[in-house]
Amino acid sequence: MPSTTRHIIFRYSLFLVHCSFFLSCSNSDKDEAALFFQRANVAFQAGEYRQAIRFYNEAIEKNPDLADAYNNRGLANLRIGNPKAALADYNQAIEKDAEFWQAYFNRAEVRADLNDLQGSSDDLAKIKPVYKDSSYYYVRLGNIEIKQNRMSAAQANYEKALAIDPKNAEALTNRGVLYFNQKQYDLAKADFLRATQLNPKQHFAFNNLGLLLGREGKYAEALQLTDKALALQPAQPYYLNNKGYLLLQSNRPDDAFKLIQQSIKLDDQNGWAHRNLGIYYLSKNQSAQAITSLKTAEQLDPSVENVYGYLGKAYQQAGDPALACQSWKRGATAGDELARQEAARFCR
Repeated sequence: MPSTTRHIIFRYSLFLVHCSFFLSCSNSDKDEAALFFQRANVAFQAGEYRQAIRFYNEAIEKNPDLADAYNNRGLANLRIGNPKAALADYNQAIEKDAEFWQAYFNRAEVRADLNDLQGSSDDLAKIKPVYKDSSYYYVRLGNIEIKQNRMSAAQANYEKALAIDPKNAEALTNRGVLYFNQKQYDLAKADFLRATQLNPKQHFAFNNLGLLLGREGKYAEALQLTDKALALQPAQPYYLNNKGYLLLQSNRPDDAFKLIQQSIKLDDQNGWAHRNLGIYYLSKNQSAQAITSLKTAEQLDPSVENVYGYLGKAYQQAGDPALACQSWKRGATAGDELARQEAARFCR
């Protein structure tokens, strides 16, 4: 079975407030703050996040106590890749309204993104009485458990989420990731497929399903699914990298190279992309570049699938069998299947 970039992706949601602002402020059309808030929400829903932020700024300027405007501006800041600004906004929203449970929910997510796992857990614990019947609450709990490497607890929370709402596409996608990592590929495939059926915009699930088909050598079908993910998120570096890998396996190295380079430009800390760049250089007999890329992949993430196997191949291609065997033996010890096979074949 050929190896694959494993960037299986978890999915999560946040809460945009649409109307609670109007409960605390005048409903009059003359209320400028309300109008700016409404315009901001429209811009947000249209994906015009910077414009939404400008309107939220206007709303806050007119009424600095609008907790909802801070919350929603936080969501917009998160969408443009500014989690620290989002966190500051959620803090402000909660300062204005200590019982703003949606803001706690959103803050829990951004705290987790910023690796404040204790803070995230504290927020989730605080809102549990309010959200104990929410399927998405248990998805969030599961995601925190994942970040703390408590996989059994994570799966239990995803199961709770699906017991409450069997049509929760996020819970299906994230449970599918766990099945994938447990090598229960049929169960993972079923969850990803169901998620895409429930939500045709579930790009995470399309990407993940494509990776599973890639493992089966069904590269044409896998590329179709990865293209669906990219149609929804054209600049997602993992999706670009995953498509690059599938193109490598489809004997289209030059097309693959462009996508892998683009992926690394967007996220140069992705060890899987550097591994794929190394595979590309191997295919072109450029062993020095392959070694550099594969060593970078190893340094970034030694768990990248078959990185030691490919690094050994690069040393072998460069005419250094001693270093090749050293890499393969190290990989075999680490559970790298390609390295194990190559060590058995070439090393004594």
